[in-house]
Amino acid sequence: MILRDPVHGLVAFEGLAEAVVAPLLDTREVQRLRRVRQLGLTSLVFPGAEHSRFAHALGAAHVMVRLLGRLAEVQHELPPEERLDDEARRDAIAAALLHDLGHGPFSHLFEEVMPDARHHEEWSVDTVRDPSTDVHAVLARLDPAMPERVAGLLEGQYRLGYLARAVSGTLDVDRCDYLLRDSHMTGVRYGIYDLDWLLRALAFGRAPSGERVLAIEGRKGLPPIEGFFLARHFMFQQVYHHKATRAAEGLIRGLFLRLGELVRDGATPRGTPAAMASAARGEPVSLGAYLALDDSVLLTTFSQWAESDDVILRDLARDVVVRRLPKTLPLPEEPGSEPRWHEALARAREIASSRGFRADLTVFLDVPRETPYEEPADDSADGLWVVLRHQPVRRLGDVSFLLGQLRNAHAVRPRLVFPAELRDEVVAAVSGVLA
Repeated sequence: MILRDPVHGLVAFEGLAEAVVAPLLDTREVQRLRRVRQLGLTSLVFPGAEHSRFAHALGAAHVMVRLLGRLAEVQHELPPEERLDDEARRDAIAAALLHDLGHGPFSHLFEEVMPDARHHEEWSVDTVRDPSTDVHAVLARLDPAMPERVAGLLEGQYRLGYLARAVSGTLDVDRCDYLLRDSHMTGVRYGIYDLDWLLRALAFGRAPSGERVLAIEGRKGLPPIEGFFLARHFMFQQVYHHKATRAAEGLIRGLFLRLGELVRDGATPRGTPAAMASAARGEPVSLGAYLALDDSVLLTTFSQWAESDDVILRDLARDVVVRRLPKTLPLPEEPGSEPRWHEALARAREIASSRGFRADLTVFLDVPRETPYEEPADDSADGLWVVLRHQPVRRLGDVSFLLGQLRNAHAVRPRLVFPAELRDEVVAAVSGVLA
C-alpha cells in the first residue's frame, strides 16, 4: 500500500509487518476516525485545521515504520531476546495506527466536559480487546493473541519496554506526527522540527535501573531533540491554547452543563445521542454507544438544540453553530496570583447574573497548563536518556542546558472567559484586581 500524505510525502506500507495496516483501515472503528477532527474546535481559529484523527493515525503508523527501520540498524548490540522480531514489528505498527481509536468528538474537549468521563486511552484499549469490534476481529485473525498484545502496548506494557514507550512516552510516534501535521494544517511554522535527524540520532542505552531504553546518541543528537520539545511548547502557546479556541471550548462546556441539567430533570432535548444522555445521568456508557459519537453527530445535534424550547440550551447551541464566541481576558501569571483570578471570576459572574445570564454556564476561569519538558527524578526507564562515548548514560536534562532549564517547569496561561456582550463592564470591574 502506497499513499500520498501532505506531511510525510510518499507513505508506504509494503513490508511483512506493514501488511496489518490495510485490513485495519477497512474496519468501522478506524474509518470512524475520519469523522473526528484532530484539533477539535481549532478550525474556528485556523481555517485549515480540518484534518482528522484518521490522517494522524496513518502518520503515526508511518513514523513507527521509520522508527523500526532505525532500530533495526542499531539493535546488533542487543542480546537476541531484546531485539525486534516480526511479531513485535507488526504489533507496534498496529498499536501506532490504533492509538487514537477511543478519541471522542472535538479532540480532548469531550472527555474534559462530560461528567466522570473516561480517558480516550481507556476506550482505545477497550475497542481493541472487545470481541465485537472489527478491529479485534482483524487482529485475532492474524494471531489470536495479537489483540491482547496490542492492547498491552497501548497501556505501556510489552515484552520490549522500549517499544511500549515509543507508542506512548516522552518521545513517541504520536507526538512525532501530530506536531508536524498540526503545524502544517494550521499554516503555522511553530511545530516544525527535524524528524529525519531525530530518528537518525536514536540509539540503545541501558538506564541505571538496568532496563534497555531508546536514547539520544551523543551531543549531535541534542539539536533535533531540543527542537522537538521547543516545537511542542510553541504549539501549545500559539495553537493548542489559543485564546479563541479556549473560548469556544468554554462555550461547549456551558452547553454540556445545561444538557446535564435537562437530562437529570427528565427533559432530555431532542436529538441527544444515547451516550451523552447516559453520561449525563451518571450511567455507564456502552462501547457501541460511545463509538457512535463523532464530530458530525454532535454538530448535527447542536443544530437541533439550536431550535430547542429551552432558551438557555438554544442560545448556547446557536452561538456554537454561528461561531459567536465569548471574549477572554488574560489574568496574571506570576506565582501567588490565584486569589486575584478568583476575585476576577466572582466580579465577572456578578455582572453576568445582573444582566440576566446564567453565570455558572457562561463565565469561566480557564487555566491551561503545559510542561515543556517533563523528566522523572528517579532512575527509571521512563523519560529520555543520552548516550555519550566513554560515559555512563545520563538524563537528557542533565546534558542539554536548554532542556535542563525547562525541565519540569510549568507554563500557565490563565484567562477569564465571559459573554462578548459584557466585555466593557467586565474589563472595568476587574481592572482594579489585575493592576
